[in-house]
Amino acid sequence: MGPWKKDYLDLVLVPCSLLLMFGYHLFLLYRYLKCPHTTVVGYENHNMRAWVERMFQVEVKDRGPAISVISSNITAATALSSISLVLSSLIGAWIGSSTANIFTNSYVYGSRTPSIVYIKYIALLSCFLVAFACFVQTARHFIHANFLISMPNSDIPVGCIEREVIKGSNFWLIGLRSLCFAITLLLWIFGPIPMFACSVIMVGLLLNLDKNTTPLHRYEPVRRREFQMKIDQKKEAVNRVNEQQK
Repeated sequence: MGPWKKDYLDLVLVPCSLLLMFGYHLFLLYRYLKCPHTTVVGYENHNMRAWVERMFQVEVKDRGPAISVISSNITAATALSSISLVLSSLIGAWIGSSTANIFTNSYVYGSRTPSIVYIKYIALLSCFLVAFACFVQTARHFIHANFLISMPNSDIPVGCIEREVIKGSNFWLIGLRSLCFAITLLLWIFGPIPMFACSVIMVGLLLNLDKNTTPLHRYEPVRRREFQMKIDQKKEAVNRVNEQQK
C-alpha cells in the first residue's frame, strides 16, 4: 500500500456524511408513513387538517384569520425562495471567478484538485436551487388554498383545501431540509472533516427536533359539535322563555 494522502479523506468522510444525512431522512420518512404520530410532521399535519376543517365551516366573511395565516406562510416562503436564489447567484459568480479557489487551496485539509473544488460548488448550488424550487411550490399551493378558502358560495370539498395546505407544508419541509444539506456541503468547502462533524451534529439535532412525544388531540367532529351547539341554543331559548313567564 502507498503512503496515506489527505485526498483520501474526501473519499471516506464525504460519502459517510451524505449517507448519514440521507439515511436519517429515509428513516424519518419511514416513521412518518408507519407511525406519523411519533413525528413532528405528522403532528403538525394532523392539526392542519383539523384547522382547515373548522375554518371551512364558518362564513366567508369570517375567514379573515385563516387568510392571514396562509398569507404569512406565503410571505415566509417567498422570502426564503428569494434568499435561496440570491445565494445560488452568488455561488454561480463565485464559480466563475478566477480567484475563487485561493482560500480553498490555502487552508483546506483534504483534496485540492480543481475537479473536487467544482464538485463542491455545484453540489452546494444544487441544494440552493432545490430549496428555491420547493419554496416556490410552497407559495403556489398556499396561494391556491387562499383562493379556495376565500371563494364565496362554493361547494368545494374540504379535502381539496386540506390537500393544498398539506402539500404546501411538505414542500416547505423539503426546502428547509435542502438548506440543511446546503449547510453541510458549505462546510465541505473547508474540508471533509468539518463536513462530517457538521453532519453528525445536524443529524443529532434533527433527531430531537423531529421527534414528537405529544399525543394527538382527538378533535370533536364538526357535525357533532354543531348539533350540540344547536341543542344548547334551544336550551337557552327555553330557559329564557321560562324566566320571562315567571
